[in-house]
Amino acid sequence: MSIARGAESDRGKLAANNLDYNYRARKMIMEAPLQLLPFAIAEMMAQASHSRKLTLADRYGLMAAVFDESLSDEERHSVNRLLRNVCKGRLRIVNEISALL
Repeated sequence: MSIARGAESDRGKLAANNLDYNYRARKMIMEAPLQLLPFAIAEMMAQASHSRKLTLADRYGLMAAVFDESLSDEERHSVNRLLRNVCKGRLRIVNEISALL
Protein backbone atom coordinates (compact mmCIF):
# COMPACT_ATOMS: atom_id res chain seq x y z
CA MET A 1 0.00 0.00 0.00
CA SER A 2 2.84 2.40 0.78
CA ILE A 3 4.42 1.59 -2.60
CA ALA A 4 1.17 2.55 -4.35
CA ARG A 5 1.03 5.82 -2.39
CA GLY A 6 4.64 6.52 -3.33
CA ALA A 7 3.87 5.94 -7.00
CA GLU A 8 0.83 8.25 -6.79
CA SER A 9 2.97 10.88 -5.11
CA ASP A 10 5.61 10.56 -7.84
CA ARG A 11 2.96 10.87 -10.54
CA GLY A 12 1.57 13.97 -8.82
CA LYS A 13 5.02 15.57 -8.69
CA LEU A 14 5.65 14.65 -12.32
CA ALA A 15 2.34 16.19 -13.38
CA ALA A 16 3.09 19.36 -11.39
CA ASN A 17 6.56 19.63 -12.95
CA ASN A 18 5.07 19.07 -16.40
CA LEU A 19 2.49 21.83 -15.87
CA ASP A 20 5.22 24.16 -14.62
CA TYR A 21 7.36 23.37 -17.68
CA ASN A 22 4.43 23.96 -20.04
CA TYR A 23 3.68 27.30 -18.37
CA ARG A 24 7.31 28.43 -18.64
CA ALA A 25 7.50 27.32 -22.29
CA ARG A 26 4.33 29.24 -23.18
CA LYS A 27 5.59 32.30 -21.33
CA MET A 28 8.89 32.20 -23.25
CA ILE A 29 7.05 31.93 -26.57
CA MET A 30 4.76 34.82 -25.67
CA GLU A 31 7.73 37.01 -24.68
CA ALA A 32 9.88 36.00 -27.66
CA PRO A 33 10.75 39.00 -29.79
CA LEU A 34 9.14 38.00 -33.07
CA GLN A 35 9.66 40.54 -35.79
CA LEU A 36 7.70 40.31 -39.02
CA LEU A 37 9.63 41.40 -42.10
CA PRO A 38 8.11 44.15 -44.25
CA PHE A 39 5.96 42.77 -47.08
CA ALA A 40 6.25 39.26 -45.59
CA ILE A 41 2.50 38.66 -45.59
CA ALA A 42 2.11 39.76 -49.21
CA GLU A 43 5.02 37.50 -50.18
CA MET A 44 3.46 34.63 -48.23
CA MET A 45 0.15 35.13 -50.02
CA ALA A 46 1.82 35.15 -53.43
CA GLN A 47 3.98 32.09 -52.70
CA ALA A 48 1.10 30.12 -51.17
CA SER A 49 -1.25 30.87 -54.05
CA HIS A 50 1.41 29.75 -56.52
CA SER A 51 2.61 26.59 -54.72
CA ARG A 52 -0.62 25.70 -52.84
CA LYS A 53 1.62 24.92 -49.83
CA LEU A 54 2.23 26.49 -46.47
CA THR A 55 5.83 25.82 -45.44
CA LEU A 56 7.51 25.85 -42.05
CA ALA A 57 8.89 29.33 -42.76
CA ASP A 58 5.38 30.51 -43.66
CA ARG A 59 4.01 29.12 -40.41
CA TYR A 60 6.64 30.99 -38.39
CA GLY A 61 5.74 34.11 -40.34
CA LEU A 62 2.08 33.60 -39.50
CA MET A 63 2.96 33.14 -35.84
CA ALA A 64 4.89 36.42 -35.89
CA ALA A 65 1.94 38.09 -37.62
CA VAL A 66 -0.50 36.89 -34.98
CA PHE A 67 1.64 38.46 -32.24
CA ASP A 68 2.17 41.70 -34.20
CA GLU A 69 -0.31 44.24 -32.89
CA SER A 70 0.59 46.82 -35.54
CA LEU A 71 -0.75 44.88 -38.54
CA SER A 72 -2.91 46.82 -40.94
CA ASP A 73 -6.47 45.67 -41.60
CA GLU A 74 -5.41 44.46 -45.05
CA GLU A 75 -2.57 42.36 -43.60
CA ARG A 76 -4.83 40.90 -40.91
CA HIS A 77 -7.39 40.03 -43.59
CA SER A 78 -4.64 38.29 -45.61
CA VAL A 79 -3.56 36.25 -42.58
CA ASN A 80 -7.17 35.20 -42.00
CA ARG A 81 -7.49 34.27 -45.67
CA LEU A 82 -4.41 32.04 -45.49
CA LEU A 83 -5.70 30.29 -42.38
CA ARG A 84 -9.16 29.86 -43.89
CA ASN A 85 -7.63 28.33 -47.03
CA VAL A 86 -5.75 25.82 -44.87
CA CYS A 87 -8.96 24.91 -43.04
CA LYS A 88 -10.84 24.43 -46.31
CA GLY A 89 -8.07 22.27 -47.76
CA ARG A 90 -7.01 24.70 -50.46
CA LEU A 91 -3.51 24.95 -48.96
CA ARG A 92 -1.47 22.00 -47.74
CA ILE A 93 0.78 22.25 -44.71
CA VAL A 94 4.18 20.78 -45.53
CA ASN A 95 7.29 20.27 -43.44
CA GLU A 96 9.59 21.87 -45.98
CA ILE A 97 11.56 24.87 -44.80
CA SER A 98 10.81 26.90 -47.91
CA ALA A 99 8.93 26.41 -51.14
CA LEU A 100 11.88 28.00 -52.97
CA LEU A 101 14.19 25.06 -52.30
